[in-house]
Amino acid sequence: MRKLFSQKDRRFGFLPGRHRQPDLPDELWEKCAGCGEMIYLAEFEQNAHVCPKCGYHARLSARKRVALLLDPDSFEERDAAMRSEDVLAFERPERSYEQKLADEAEKAGLPEAVIYGAGKIRGEPVVLAVIDTNFFMATMGSVVGEKITRAIELATESRTPLVIVSASAGARMEEGMFSLMQMAKTSAALARLHEAGVLYVSVLTDPTLAGVTASFATLADVIIAEPQATIGFTGPRLIEQITHAKLPAGTHSAEFMLERGMVDCIVPRGDLQQTLARLMSMYGNRQPAPAADTPRPVETAP
Repeated sequence: MRKLFSQKDRRFGFLPGRHRQPDLPDELWEKCAGCGEMIYLAEFEQNAHVCPKCGYHARLSARKRVALLLDPDSFEERDAAMRSEDVLAFERPERSYEQKLADEAEKAGLPEAVIYGAGKIRGEPVVLAVIDTNFFMATMGSVVGEKITRAIELATESRTPLVIVSASAGARMEEGMFSLMQMAKTSAALARLHEAGVLYVSVLTDPTLAGVTASFATLADVIIAEPQATIGFTGPRLIEQITHAKLPAGTHSAEFMLERGMVDCIVPRGDLQQTLARLMSMYGNRQPAPAADTPRPVETAP
């Protein structure tokens, strides 16, 4: 049996009963959450965190998303220092909300779960807001709602197309009713944006759930989703617990939502910048809004 193995095999330990894999640094490889295969990390990052073997779209940080979508050195961030406070001051036996915020900020490298500002996509001006799942699983608190609202107002005032890249696990429980009120605030701001005739494109990524789905994420002129993204109002596990019924496979997938008209198209991450630039050039330059003293046409019954 030993004759079947060369001297080189013996030197590296590949002998019967001694099978072992060579030690590899963990920071060089990434395990795909879709197919489970190991991916060379440099290749994974070069491919915008999309698995080259199965096409699974992994979650992307807000900073990397901005670099992927906008032209180099064109992003001008607004309200970068805005952060949440423990306005309710509930007593908690474990970590306080302030301690959680500090831990999340250190982990994500951001003071909150969203960044926004003005930039350009292939030369086309745009107001961009991106939500980051690395901060509190992108839950929507007061600051998230405020910064999204300010992004909408900036687009309205400058008459610049708006793009919001959404992701969220729902409302931030630590802020209670203040978190839920962000749904109404962002929706009201989008109503004024629509009246001004400014283009709004919403990009849904994995996962986009609960209050974000029920408000600004789905109140857009064009709704784009990434492949296989989880989209819905309530997670499938909670629905099954309440209804005591098993949901069909894929009911919360982007592909399922596309079939039923909730999203307009599914765009792979590598084609997203080109798609947004085309939408900006086609629909971004709308007619200016009517002046305040211009009488509106009287609507008559047919």
